[in-house]
Amino acid sequence: MKFKLLFALALFSSFTIAQIRGKVTDSKGNALPYASVTVEKTYNGTSSNENGEYELNVKKTGKYTLVFKILGYKTQTVTQEINSFPAVINATLSDEEYSIEEVVVKSGENPAIGIIKNAIANRTKNTEKTDKFEADFYSRGIFRVKDIPKKFMGIEIGDLDGNVDSTGAGIIYQSETVSKIKFEKPNNLKEEIIASKIAGDDNGFSFNTAINTNYDFYQNTIDFNIPMISPIASNAFTYYKYKLEDTFTDSYNNYIYKIKVTPKRDKEPVFEGYIYIVDETYAIYAVDLDIQGYRAQQEFLESLKLVQNFNFNPDNKMWVKSLQSFDFKAGIFMMKFNGKYTHVFSNYNFVDSFEKKTFGSEVVTFAEKSNKKEDSYWLENRPVPLTEEETTNYVKKDSVYKVRNSQVYMDSVDAKSNKFKLTKIITGYSYKNSFKNKRFNYQGLFNLSSLNFNTVQGYRIGSGFSYSNFNEEKRKYTTINSDFQYGFSDKRLRPTAAFYHKFNNTNDAFIRIAGGNKVNQFNSSEPISGIVNSVSSLVFKNNFMKLYEKEFVEIGTGREVVNGLFLNANLAYENRKPLFNTTDQSWVKTDDVYSSNNPLNPSSDEFAAIEEHHLTKFSLSSRIVFGQKYITRPDGKMNMNEGKYPTLGFTYTKAFLATAKGYEYDFLEARLNYSKTLANKGDLDLNIKAGKFFNANNISFADYKHFNGNQTHVKIDGQYNSSFNLLPYYTQSTNNQYFETHVNYNDNGYFMNKIPLLNKLGWNLVGGFHQLATSDNKPYQEVTVGFDRIGFGKFKIFRIDYIRSYQGGFVGDGLMFGLKF
Repeated sequence: MKFKLLFALALFSSFTIAQIRGKVTDSKGNALPYASVTVEKTYNGTSSNENGEYELNVKKTGKYTLVFKILGYKTQTVTQEINSFPAVINATLSDEEYSIEEVVVKSGENPAIGIIKNAIANRTKNTEKTDKFEADFYSRGIFRVKDIPKKFMGIEIGDLDGNVDSTGAGIIYQSETVSKIKFEKPNNLKEEIIASKIAGDDNGFSFNTAINTNYDFYQNTIDFNIPMISPIASNAFTYYKYKLEDTFTDSYNNYIYKIKVTPKRDKEPVFEGYIYIVDETYAIYAVDLDIQGYRAQQEFLESLKLVQNFNFNPDNKMWVKSLQSFDFKAGIFMMKFNGKYTHVFSNYNFVDSFEKKTFGSEVVTFAEKSNKKEDSYWLENRPVPLTEEETTNYVKKDSVYKVRNSQVYMDSVDAKSNKFKLTKIITGYSYKNSFKNKRFNYQGLFNLSSLNFNTVQGYRIGSGFSYSNFNEEKRKYTTINSDFQYGFSDKRLRPTAAFYHKFNNTNDAFIRIAGGNKVNQFNSSEPISGIVNSVSSLVFKNNFMKLYEKEFVEIGTGREVVNGLFLNANLAYENRKPLFNTTDQSWVKTDDVYSSNNPLNPSSDEFAAIEEHHLTKFSLSSRIVFGQKYITRPDGKMNMNEGKYPTLGFTYTKAFLATAKGYEYDFLEARLNYSKTLANKGDLDLNIKAGKFFNANNISFADYKHFNGNQTHVKIDGQYNSSFNLLPYYTQSTNNQYFETHVNYNDNGYFMNKIPLLNKLGWNLVGGFHQLATSDNKPYQEVTVGFDRIGFGKFKIFRIDYIRSYQGGFVGDGLMFGLKF
């Protein structure tokens, strides 16, 4: 009864509060969804919803002329005297009357070519007319699912917090925002979100902003995961074929060309559909374009339709974007997803210039209580009325949210899941208090995810306990965990424990305390994963992982000091002990023997790489993100690294209070990371490191600088920009100075898409250069070339590289097989 009453009130309020409202239909009475509705000679406009219904907010009574426009139909103007509100103005649009007879066609010449050439030539002129403006912005998004199973690969999915019905279908996300924006092309944005609403979350702040809505076809490329080529890009004729299908005249007697856009090659990052161009000015009238997921290298995305409508003001002769929408369909493992985002731009105010400090690091802000707006606010200010489905979903989700977030409901659900059985001593057990956001977890005695093998511990398995407490209002949380690892060959149990507390979600200040006994790789970057080493050892008898024991206690803290500057400090006491192989077990019969656990002398178990010793280390590290932009939300700060500038990092480490003076040292390292998208020609990644030790002639091998080599010919971590491919693991380790460079290039299909036959595979061409210079060895280099996105269907998860290595001459070559998820 309560649900029905809320739904009725929502519909009644919608009727009584609306200013000018109505419905847009065709000549047969069918609703016309997403038609543009604008007050003539203004930028005050809206859009009809999926049912053809619209609402337009105006402030005063009087005579109004509304302009109704949708692709494929004649633009219609309706003038009516408004004496009171709400007022109803309906519109019936007739089919557009197309004609191409007036277009002069020279013998053998495609008329669309000349139109597109003129559109390209006038791009700068047309885009500069609207390059600086203020506007009202409205965004709405809805995300639906279908055929979602109760379980997937053994993992419980359930009903997704009440969003999915018994058939596995439902709306899992619905949100909208109202904001005011200031924009300067190409990408300077300042946005204040006035109102934010998420179905089923009273405290939610929508991620719908104007940040990702700048799909500007006057630019050469439009970013959809990878840069897509605009149909009027400077190099558009390399990618598209054009056909003039029709022409028509709008209500202002502008002559419009409707041009069909077809890709020349199927696998390129291109659109297909229609672009509408205005005669004489060659401005964009509208776009109606489709993206196939595989063309954007997003195989799970089946298709996306992008529609933009531009409105004309005869007073200033300017075409401005009033409505933008995109519908998408996606799917994986028989599960289906679809959704729609609608963006409405209105009340434009064009300016000659903005004040210098208008656009800074802060891109988006939220007005106070923007997520607490009453329904009456939304009914009055929502430019696109809700459909019955959307209205019902809001009421349903909000009702479900109140029930499922009550203490009574949460306690009842927890009581069921918190039941303890004796079998959980082996399989693991979780206890949670959902209302207070507290959780306790025990991993169980048989935790298969921790099982692996190395020649020091033999088969190793782990277990542990963890506790977490999250404060949703202040966005801070605390975790306490312990871990126990047991080696069946060396018969040692090694426990560790850690405490972590995050103070806020604004500067991410934290403190961490940890201690215990653990087995460490000499290379603290741990370039060899447990699973890779297990397979390499047990199947091929190659035990590349080299270990030592560390008893330690440490405390660390860090935070963002100012925007873009992050500092971390760590103080640790460590007691290191050597370890030796304790097993030669393998799954295959072979005469091969395991190498020793000493990376400095792999052929002998007689000596260890280190002697037992202790020391204290203090490290201070920084990261500088130049030009970092961010969103300020009431619940925290969200950083956005656009990659426009390099990121710098510095680390200083001092070791002191050691067993002997020779173990003490100072160390300094600098790092530079930079990623650059080369328009539609691919991505370039650069990673440079340089470091130097001071007073470090006799330090422990555990403190050397070790480099991420690889001798397995397999890479499953995706770290192509911080590791080598054929470099033996510890052959270049140094306690002096070094310089390391990694350069990687991915063509994103730029070259591969142009090669006949190969372009049908959807692979990317990749290449790289890696070099390492240390004071004790000749410089080492690797040159790589290969293919990425190898796979089948929607699963492009494999990569293969051919590598040649040099060190004072050619050393060797080989293949690297990669796997990524």
